[in-house]
Order: sequence, then structure tokens, then C-alpha cells
Amino acid sequence: MIISVTSRNTDGEVWQREYVEEKLQKLTKYVDNPAEAHVVLSVEKFRNVVEINLMADGLNINAKEEDKDMHLAIDNTIVKIERQLKKHKEKIRGYKNNSLREPEGSGSEFTTDDLEEGAGAKVVEIRKLVLKPMSLDDVLLEIETTKNRFIVYRDATTENINVVYRREDGKYALIETHS
Repeated sequence: MIISVTSRNTDGEVWQREYVEEKLQKLTKYVDNPAEAHVVLSVEKFRNVVEINLMADGLNINAKEEDKDMHLAIDNTIVKIERQLKKHKEKIRGYKNNSLREPEGSGSEFTTDDLEEGAGAKVVEIRKLVLKPMSLDDVLLEIETTKNRFIVYRDATTENINVVYRREDGKYALIETHS
């Protein structure tokens, strides 16, 4: 990480530069590529102001904090930057997960070839569904309008979990559970 520290209205003391560099090095776990950090330390009357501009991965993060003590101002600014980096990381992680997911209520297709791989077969995908209470007519309408081969749903009248699937002959089959 490339760090530049600028001091305004004060003499740039060595401890301030070292303290800022030490704190910013801890943020490298959130940034994959080389990053640049521009830090401005300024003193205005009794206030110590710290501004940090971090540029990494096409991302530009700014934070500004003022406090009576320079240590506290630096720490609070680093916390703000860290919070923004975590939020950005979660967004990226969410985008990757959402692109792999299918629409809610859809099931995945399994063939007998998947089961014939032998005893070494493992679960390669887990999907969590929110089961919507639906009537049988609603389920049939949904399965006809989508490409799904089956739908898992909660029956609106009995509250049991059921499965409707499209058979090879084009007709539909219903699997009812009783619990």
C-alpha cells in the first residue's frame, strides 16, 4: 500500500506518520490489489482533523474525522474506512452469490446420471427455499409459465409441503406430504 501523509498547520511529526502507516497496513486484508492512501493531518485551533482518501480496485473511499486528540481522530477515521471496505466486500460477495442463484421457488433438475456416479457422489449444491403458500391452480400456472420441471410449495389449505413436477408425457404429478 502506498501511503502519503500531509500535515497542515502543524509540523509533521514522525510518530504521526508511523502511527498512520501502522493503522493503514491493517486494512490490506480488505484490499486485493495495490492501493494508494492519501492522509491529511491538520490542526485547527483545538481540533485535530484527519482526512483519508483510499483508492483501490477502482474504489474511492473517503473519511474525515475531527477530535481533540490526534490518536483518536486517526483511529476513528480508520474505523470509518474499514466499515466502508467491509460493506463493499459484502456487496461484491452478494453479487457473486446472486449470479449463481436461480429465481426463488424454482427447483433444480436431477437426472439418474447424477445418481449413478457411485458411492463417491457428494452434494455439490444446496438451495434454500422460502415456501410460499399456494393453491394447486397457482402452482400449475407457475410451472406452465416457467421452465422449471418441478416446484416445491406449501399448500395454502393444509399447510403441508408438496411437490408438483412435469412428467415425460407432459402431464403433471403431485407428491403430497403429511406431517
